[in-house]
Amino acid sequence: MTTLSGASRKTTVPYTDAFKSQMVKRMLGPPAMTATELSKQVGVTQPTLSMWLREARRVAAAMPDEKPVPAAPKKWTAQQKLRVVAAAHGLEDEALGALLRREGLHEGELRAWRDAAAGALEPGAEAAASGPLTAGQRRRLAASEKRVKELERELHRKEKALAEAGALLFLEKKLQAMGWDEGRRGGEDDAPDEPSEK
Repeated sequence: MTTLSGASRKTTVPYTDAFKSQMVKRMLGPPAMTATELSKQVGVTQPTLSMWLREARRVAAAMPDEKPVPAAPKKWTAQQKLRVVAAAHGLEDEALGALLRREGLHEGELRAWRDAAAGALEPGAEAAASGPLTAGQRRRLAASEKRVKELERELHRKEKALAEAGALLFLEKKLQAMGWDEGRRGGEDDAPDEPSEK
């Protein structure tokens, strides 16, 4: 029960058991909500919602014979799994927990999805999953691997050339900042020394 204070008296607004049960279900999820978030949506105070949640957990713990009916597992598409894995990347502790509650997932499921995504990125993962390769597939795979190596060598060569060009530009700017310019190096340095008058 929640008490509403008026000008001269206090009135109590009773909540039905069905309403309390509905609020507890929303806090347990999926997707789980915090009591604070739910309080903002429904207008019931956060302490009251938290009390209902504690009470529901205490009642559930006191009745070990009654097993809760598990919710039907959600069918996740590959795109949905990838979206959650990407959203969870770099999150830690509380932020990760909030994401898992919002999505209705356990950390073990997320870990399995991460492993599957990492395995899909490894070279030859598809081939290993589908069984032995045919002769044509092996030739195409060898040609692809050869092309990748060529492209990596070309990329390395271009990165090296770019780094050299950057270093030359840096040195040229340093020399200009020190007062050295093309005219000075080409003209004055090559001129013979004039004999000094005594």
